[in-house]
Amino acid sequence: MRLFTTISAVAIAAAGAVSAQDKFELIYSDTVPENDVRSTILKESFGNCLGDGFDFQAYHGATLFKQGTELTAMQRGNLDMGNLAIFDFYNQVPSTSVLGTPFLFRDYEHMRAVYNSDVLDDLKAEIEAEAGVKILAFPYIGARHLGYKGDKAYMTPADLDGVKLRMPPGEGWQFVGEAMGATPVPVPFTEVYTAMQTGAIDGQDNGFPATYNMKFHEVMTHMGTTGHLIAANEFTISLDTWNEMNAEQQAKVTECAANFEAALDAETIKLESELRAKIEESGVTVYAPDNAAFQSHVLDVYANSKFSADWPEGLVDAIVAVGK
Repeated sequence: MRLFTTISAVAIAAAGAVSAQDKFELIYSDTVPENDVRSTILKESFGNCLGDGFDFQAYHGATLFKQGTELTAMQRGNLDMGNLAIFDFYNQVPSTSVLGTPFLFRDYEHMRAVYNSDVLDDLKAEIEAEAGVKILAFPYIGARHLGYKGDKAYMTPADLDGVKLRMPPGEGWQFVGEAMGATPVPVPFTEVYTAMQTGAIDGQDNGFPATYNMKFHEVMTHMGTTGHLIAANEFTISLDTWNEMNAEQQAKVTECAANFEAALDAETIKLESELRAKIEESGVTVYAPDNAAFQSHVLDVYANSKFSADWPEGLVDAIVAVGK
């Protein structure tokens, strides 16, 4: 039962004739720390938006479920909602890997236009059928860019020939660097600064917030706004939970999910702009590469690799065509 009585029978007896109010309980889990601005935005734009008809209980910092286990928890009935990464769906719905492909989106506006269109309707329906969850929104969490120490701007994939580009460990991540034209090198996130400082690597591919917060800009000379991964999470609810709601409750949850998406988008864009300015003030040259050349090259490399084996036919072309 998702409905619960806010005043227990004992309290009612003690207080006399007090009417109980029924609310719909929603348990949410993610890995973002409690004191992170993203947690505050979730509470204000989604939790508060739900109103008195819901009891939204959010658990942050992986205190309820570890990262990567939220989907299974929803499927087992132990969790109602989570803010997942697209890679969380891969083992059960391999076709979702297309949304983790670099240079799939030209920029934030293209990404948002795609998610606001109907081109992903079949993929979302497959996720519901195979994974038993419903994606309510795709809140933006930032773009990854090319940051490095060098003497020129790298404009095309050919310019990255021989460049040692740090990528996170893992075959998928390493292939991102290879497809971009670089020589990928697996380095743990906490060791990137020293690796760049000593020349073990030439560059890394984090966005403005991570680059600034980790002080990578101190050992960089250039940052090309490739935006090769325009990252969005999947704000997700268990289908069992969704189906327990009436139409009015579903409409409210949908409305508040859209509020959360818009609010997090705005905050992410604001933070990216502010920290880009600070990185430029530090002396790093920030420039725009030929991203059309990168996109064409990378998508071709992926199309001819094992990583595209499960892509729905025609979906990449449909995504690229949005907004053109």
